[in-house]
Formats: sequence, structure tokens, C-alpha cells
Amino acid sequence: MPSQKKILLKYVEENGFPNPTFFIDDGVSGVTFDRPGWNEMIRLAEAGKVKTVIVKDMSRMGRDYLKVGYYTESFFAERDIRYIAINDGVDSDKGDNDFTPFRNLFNDFYARDTSKKIRAVMRAKGNAGEHLCSNPPYGYAKDPNDKKKWIVDEEAAEIVKRIFDLCVAGKGPMQIAKILTTGKVLTVKAYYAKRDGKPMPDNPYRWSMETIRGILERPEYTGCTVNFKTYSKSHKLKKRLQNAPENCRIFPDTQPAIVDRNIFERVQELRANKRRPAKQAERQGLFSGLLYCADCGSKLHFATGKNMTPEQDCYRCARYKSNTGDCTMHFIREETLKRFVLRRIFDVTAMFFEDIMRFQKAVYEQRFEEAERAAKKRKREIAQAEKRIAELDRIFKRIYEDDISGTISHERFLKLSAEYEAEQKELTEKVKADREMVSTYEQDKADFDSFAAVIRKYVGITELTPTIVNEFVKKIIVHAPDKSSGHRRQKIQIIWNFVGELKQDEDKQTIERERKSRGLSGNRQF
Repeated sequence: MPSQKKILLKYVEENGFPNPTFFIDDGVSGVTFDRPGWNEMIRLAEAGKVKTVIVKDMSRMGRDYLKVGYYTESFFAERDIRYIAINDGVDSDKGDNDFTPFRNLFNDFYARDTSKKIRAVMRAKGNAGEHLCSNPPYGYAKDPNDKKKWIVDEEAAEIVKRIFDLCVAGKGPMQIAKILTTGKVLTVKAYYAKRDGKPMPDNPYRWSMETIRGILERPEYTGCTVNFKTYSKSHKLKKRLQNAPENCRIFPDTQPAIVDRNIFERVQELRANKRRPAKQAERQGLFSGLLYCADCGSKLHFATGKNMTPEQDCYRCARYKSNTGDCTMHFIREETLKRFVLRRIFDVTAMFFEDIMRFQKAVYEQRFEEAERAAKKRKREIAQAEKRIAELDRIFKRIYEDDISGTISHERFLKLSAEYEAEQKELTEKVKADREMVSTYEQDKADFDSFAAVIRKYVGITELTPTIVNEFVKKIIVHAPDKSSGHRRQKIQIIWNFVGELKQDEDKQTIERERKSRGLSGNRQF
């Protein structure tokens, strides 16, 4: 850039152009015309304040031959602006240069070719599992001994863990941002500025909701590398578009994990089931986002109010709407649900510690027994299919040799090869599907250990917290109350994280209104 400026300044002085003004777009690609310096020059040109535009060569103006042609042949000409490209010998005052359009086209080709080469290099690196981003995300740092690898930045990693823990505790991105701001935790930008000895930003503690959301959505914190998350339609378009998940490449265990994979997946589930803010900000539903209507599948919304005590807080089906919707009353008080869920956690914990083998057997029988039989069958089918695929390779080679030697006719060869290729393709697709099924089954079995870890972590709890609820419970299905027996009975199904529903007898899944003998004066709990 300094050398270009010297060339231009020398030309201006030697040719007597008064009052030169330089417009510089350092570090911005010439394939785009959305550049600060260029935009400022065009603004002045439209205001009639530009008489001559001088560049070192045509490529310095831009590498989009259509737009370069528009500005040189239309925009400048309409405003009587002289255009000079020093090294290319272009001067609009000396008439048209027939070779100028070809120069613009060559410059465009050069930019296109350079883009293809860069994309090819990035594609090769991405497919090899290398990190494509130049800087690691907050929480990681480049390994000083190998710049291609990431290591954990312990200080920043603690904040990342805290953000995920707060989300599991039921806090949304805005609430988490407020908590970090109040706690005077340095923002990402401020943290890097302090670490690198650079000037601190004006608001070093003001976290934004967007920053929190970005951290919560990065799978790299589980220790993997995700490449090709975005793409551009053309080298001329700088806007990046989100890639479809099937077009991304994921490489596990490429750096130490900051967040456990199960915690990350739980956070994504909670984020997908965003909670509706309660009208009373000081009272938030402990089970918000987890309750679903057994009949219509809608969520049960948390209901509270200024004139309601915490004992009156409740959940109602979103499609009931005070008997004006298309679903029946699915209603349950939060205090009642707290007692029920806490008791069910005690039941599961007791079952686990009293006889872990029986507990594991119960989970196995309810979830894995049929899946295991299917997985064993799939494994046998995979072995048979792979054996047949290898055999087809040998057959194809043999009939190819017979075709060359004339043992069989070429028409016969084409017919046989087409049949064998179709069979091999079908078998290959089946092997792929079977492997995915087996992999899912094996992951499900590993999830049992994750659920056992949650049980051990919270043994002996006396009250529920959002974190405990979110780590134990995936969803809760609330049925409509049944009064046919003369008592109000309501079935509640709990779907646990990792292991799904643990089937129990009807009584353990049912809440019944407590009677007057229990000191409740016959008042309904819910």
C-alpha cells in the first residue's frame, strides 16, 4: 500500500493534478465494491466534488469486470470524471482503449482462480480435520508448541463452564448476561485486551445476549472440530450462509473438552424449548418448558399473578385457554408437582442404590432388550453384506477379464456389470444404515452410565432446584384428571434424561387429592 501511494503521488506531482485525496481500502478484497474508501469516493463523486480518479492499475479499482465496466464507461462518463490507470496506459481523456475490457475480464478471472485455489486448500484442510478458523473460540488458546492445535485457557474456560451451568439451572442468555455483568466478569473482548496488553473497551463488563448465545451453541466446547458450518455462493459475495448439518464435517476429540457432551446436548434441548417469561419476574416456574399435555401435545404454561401465593402457582395447557380452546383442562399446581417429582427421584435413587444390578436390568429390559436383539441381527447382516460386497468386486474383475478375452460378449458384460453394480450399491447403503443403528444403540447403552452419574451427584437432596430438575428430567407428560372413582386422580409420566421412561405401577405415576385426614381440610391441592 505505501508503494502504491508513492506511485500515485509521483504521477500527480509530475502531471500537475491539484489537491489530491487518497482513498484507501487496506485489507478489503477487490472483488467487492462495498469498501469504506470506495464508498466515500463515490459519495463525493455524486456530489460533484471529484474531477479525476487515478489508480495504479485496473485491478486496484476492482476485480469484478461488470462493475468496473459500469463505473469506467457509464458512471464516470456521465459525471465528466476523468479516469486514469497508470500502469495500464488507460486515460479516458485520450479516448477508449480497446484492450481495457479484456484487462477487466482477466482481473476477474484472476480473482476467480485465486478464490478456487484458496477454497481447494481450505477444503483439503477441513476434510483432514484441521481447524479452519484462524483464532480458537473463547475458552481455548493456540498451543505454543503447535499452532494448529488448541489447548484449554483455564481462566476463560471456567467462565464457559459457568455459562453452561447457568443455562442448565434454567437461565436464559439475557439472564446469564446480566449475572456476568453484575458479577463484573470481563467480556470476551476485554479479556483478550487484558491478556494481550491492549487498551480495554469502554464497557469491559457488559456482556451481550448474542455473545452468550454464541457460546452456548458452539459444539467445539465438547472437544470436537466442526468444519464447513457456513459457505458462500460466489467469490464475489462475502455473506456467509449456514450450511445444512449433513454438509458439515465433525471430527471428535481434536482438543480437550471444556463442557461434557451430555451437558452440551441438554443445553441444546433446553434452548430448543424456550421458556415463556412469567408475568411476575420474581417467580419463575421450576418446570417451565418441560411439561406437555398428554392429549394435544402442547406445553403447559406457568401461571402466576400478583394476587396469587406461591402455593397457588400452577401450569395450564396452552390450548385450553379458559375453556375457549380445543383442549380440556390439564392443570396442576407447582407445589404438588414438586413433591411428586422429588418423590419419584427418591424412588429411582433408592432403586439404584438398593440393587444397582436390578436397576440396570430394569432399564435394560425396558429400553435395550429389543434394541440389543436388533443390533445383534444388524451386526450379522453387516458382516454378510460386507462379505458379499467383496465377492462382487472379485466377480466384476473376473467378468471384465472375460469381456477383454472374448469369453463373453460385450453386451453380456454390460448387463452383468450393471446388475452387480446395482446390488453392490444397495448393499453399501444398507451397511451404512445398519452401522448408524448399531452406533445409536451403543450410545444409548453408554447413556446409562451418564444417568447413574446424575443419581450419584444428587443423592440425599431435600429440595429441587432448576439445575437438578434439568439434569434429571427430559420432559413431563401431564394427563387430564380422572374423577370416575369419586376421587381426583391425575397421571404424570416422567421421561428421564438418558434412559427415557422407567415404567412403574399406576399408583406411582398417579397423584390423588389428599383428604381432610391429612390436615388439608379437604381443599384441593391442584
